[in-house]
Amino acid sequence: MAQKKPINYKAQKKRNRAIVYTILTIMAIVWLFPIVWIVLNSFRAEGGAFVPYIIPKHFTINNYIKLLTDSSGNYPFVRWFVNTLIVSVCTCVLSTFITISMSYALSRLRFKMRRPFLKVALVLNMFPAFMSMIAIYYILKALDLAGSLLALILVYSAGAALTFYVAKGFFDTIPMALDESAMIDGANKWQIFTKITLPLSKPIIVYTALTAFMGPWMDFIFAKIIMGDDVKNYTVAIGLYSMMTKTTANSLFMTFTAGCVLIAIPITLLFMYMQKYYVEGVTSGAVK
Repeated sequence: MAQKKPINYKAQKKRNRAIVYTILTIMAIVWLFPIVWIVLNSFRAEGGAFVPYIIPKHFTINNYIKLLTDSSGNYPFVRWFVNTLIVSVCTCVLSTFITISMSYALSRLRFKMRRPFLKVALVLNMFPAFMSMIAIYYILKALDLAGSLLALILVYSAGAALTFYVAKGFFDTIPMALDESAMIDGANKWQIFTKITLPLSKPIIVYTALTAFMGPWMDFIFAKIIMGDDVKNYTVAIGLYSMMTKTTANSLFMTFTAGCVLIAIPITLLFMYMQKYYVEGVTSGAVK
């Protein structure tokens, strides 16, 4: 009877690890390729929207200079950037406050119509937001707000009222015993919320703030409907889209890619800066 060859588990483990690393490397290349391509095109000196090579033959920063110093007034990127920053910051503050407040109230407080409200909110979340675009536009037009940055801030912030389910689920995981112990020591609801719940809720606050900030920064549909043809009040998403027309796409393509790189910088820096607070919040919450 032939003796079975012993299985080399160490060699098999190395092969499996090599296969996993190979797959992850290929996925990383596929994911990074469009980003690298956009960055390279933003420094390309040769004209034309499409060229038969990836790495530019000549590099220049004139695309960024042209984008930031537009003299014609047709593509005021700096104005668009400031508009988007104002809308995103205001929306981030308002949305985070609304979401965290509603989530805490619905998680900790027990009141009449609480369960029906949760069911209605769940059903409303199933409908896509763009279904209400026309109605929202006519409401803003009746209030003489169409085409203004205030209209965008109100629309984005109002949408936070139905995005509390994730935060509510996080608050549900915080033991009620902490609240009860604080109440025994004489703390009221506001003190419990600010002194106990919020310090333990840093991860969900960071998550809510990031999503609230990125929403207006990347949104195109609502901003385009509300702003219409008012170029000076455009956000970066609408502004960059307006550069890619049939007549200007070929000549402004490198400037367009430069704009794509610039608008990605604030999101990247914000995430890198707040990531440490996210990790710190998770670890401190677990210890506490």
